[in-house]
Amino acid sequence: MVAKTLFGFEEILAKEIRNLGGGNVVEGVRSVSFIGDIGFMYKANLCLRTAIKIIKPIHSFSVRNENELYKSIYRMDWSEYLTIDTTFAIDTTVKSDNFTHSLYVSQKVKDAIVDKFRDTEGERPNVDVKHPDLRINIHIQKDHCNVSLDSSGRSLHQRGYRVSTNIAPINEVLAAGLLLLSGWDGQCDFLDPMCGSGTMLTEAAMIACNIPVNINRKEFAFEKWDDFDEDLFGKIVESQLKKTREFHHKIIGYDKAPSAVRKAGENIESANLSDYITVERKNFFDTKKPMEGKLHMVFNPPYGERLDRSELDSDFDVEAFYADIGDTLKQEYPGTDAWFITSNLEALKFVGLRPSRKIKVFNSQLESRLVKYVMYEGSKKAKFQNNETE
Repeated sequence: MVAKTLFGFEEILAKEIRNLGGGNVVEGVRSVSFIGDIGFMYKANLCLRTAIKIIKPIHSFSVRNENELYKSIYRMDWSEYLTIDTTFAIDTTVKSDNFTHSLYVSQKVKDAIVDKFRDTEGERPNVDVKHPDLRINIHIQKDHCNVSLDSSGRSLHQRGYRVSTNIAPINEVLAAGLLLLSGWDGQCDFLDPMCGSGTMLTEAAMIACNIPVNINRKEFAFEKWDDFDEDLFGKIVESQLKKTREFHHKIIGYDKAPSAVRKAGENIESANLSDYITVERKNFFDTKKPMEGKLHMVFNPPYGERLDRSELDSDFDVEAFYADIGDTLKQEYPGTDAWFITSNLEALKFVGLRPSRKIKVFNSQLESRLVKYVMYEGSKKAKFQNNETE
């Protein structure tokens, strides 16, 4: 099988797959390949936090032109996967000089499948692009074509808990990946000081409690497959739910917008996580660290290229905003590991703190950085002196 992911998440996805029990795990570009049985395919869809899709390769061949493509697809035994009553759809990705239009490739593949059924059965299955029984994935890289079945259906970032959205909400897979990259493991208190609709909070709680990330999802594509084993899937869900754990710290979210606080609350309630997460209407720049001990902070500052300028205050000053982030962390948040993502690399200069880590990631199409600032208890110099005396 192949799990697709976002750029920069390949290593953490590979680790997730190994921890789940997958074999022969190999990292690719925005993908990780692995081996597992049908039960593991169910488990991967249910549990992998940084996967966008789980696809099952069924055939591959060399291809140089549309005629070869048509013939190779036609020669496949599609009766293993489809009947004349099965609706299907084709998703295509092309990275080839020989093929430049993915929609055209999808059309040729559809024609080959339909013609094969007409010639062998006298009837043809129908296409349903919105809600097919079977979703077929075509990937052409140079002169090589991979044919796979999409076991997920809709992207796995659509967890099923989000009922309300804010302006430019962060993708759920991106949020989970940032949390895992930051080392969040649920062993201390957590704060998202600019929580928006609560995605980072929800993903943080699910990691902390080891909750299967797609437990709230309504369906997966594999549930429509002819070989779907409902009993096995039920046992896997039950088994994974038994592995959840209690969380003995606090997860807190702030946002200064009343609408964001309301939406975050609705999403958190939808995810059945209200017992673990508190959301308050506060402007981060007017706050102090709300607890003693270590604090883990991960957030997505709400201003940047993803927001329409009309959504910003007319007098918004991005340099002052980032300077306020640095000042608030420095003065009010000792004992904090603070991580945030930004696509505004120039604005980072105004934070006024030296990041201890910078990780390249993408937020949608925007090249971004996940940066870490360590706020020591007392001065950094004193911290190092204490370490030396120990």
